Amino acid sequence: VTLLDGMGFAPGLSNVTLGEGIRRVGAKRAVARVGGIPSREAAARHPLQYMITWSFDHVLREYMVGVRVLEDGRVSEVEATSGRESFRFKECGIDEELECAITPGMPSFLYTHSHLESFCEKTIRWPGHWQAIDTLKECGLLDIAPISYAGQAISPRDFFLRLIEPRLKPLPGDEDVCVMWNSAQGSEEQADCFMWAEADSKNGITAMARVTGSAAAIAARFLAQGRIGEKGIVAPEEAFCGELYGELYGDLLQELKRRGINIVEVIKPVESKASLDA
Repeated sequence: VTLLDGMGFAPGLSNVTLGEGIRRVGAKRAVARVGGIPSREAAARHPLQYMITWSFDHVLREYMVGVRVLEDGRVSEVEATSGRESFRFKECGIDEELECAITPGMPSFLYTHSHLESFCEKTIRWPGHWQAIDTLKECGLLDIAPISYAGQAISPRDFFLRLIEPRLKPLPGDEDVCVMWNSAQGSEEQADCFMWAEADSKNGITAMARVTGSAAAIAARFLAQGRIGEKGIVAPEEAFCGELYGELYGDLLQELKRRGINIVEVIKPVESKASLDA
């Protein structure tokens, strides 16, 4: 049997598009930048410039763990939310200032692309989010070790979750966005991949549901059609990327486009390595 593991947005589309970019330019350095964020209008109505579209407990966990990345051709561990980067997203008809920081999310890359000199995944957020997370960390509100309060043992993170989750739930009219900017840098060329996918407000489907569900559904169809032949546990980047899978990769993007999810690919001469420094 074939188990296509982690075929959603990130991991999933992030693995596939970055893997194809690495192949096309013979990249040695790569960064995946992905995130589910509220629309600008919705962000202004919630703390942390954030809105829940999936498990917030898991989000906070990813902010607190050690993250394995590739540095100087070796696996090393760095602190989550490090490697901060501010950038301007100017593709897909969008012009927004955003920020990202290192988080776990594409662990298979450490094995399928171990030849890379450097690799990390970074989570995209609106400006101000990461500074707020720093404050929460410094105050101990994201710690999980129980403390004693009024004769009771409570976990600071559990208490904080109970307090903030109702304030982060979508309000009427709130919508979300899935945004991606992946970069793969070779010696002469750099491949960039962009996506800005919004919610389907007409049918009440979030952007996170659209992107994650569409990627999984398309992959399931390809599996049923026998178009993914590997057996065992298969990472997304192994199922769609490579010279043998050019047609499959193109069909994936076409199927996404048919569902209103457009991915823009750009290959340009290398200008600087600074944009890919983790």
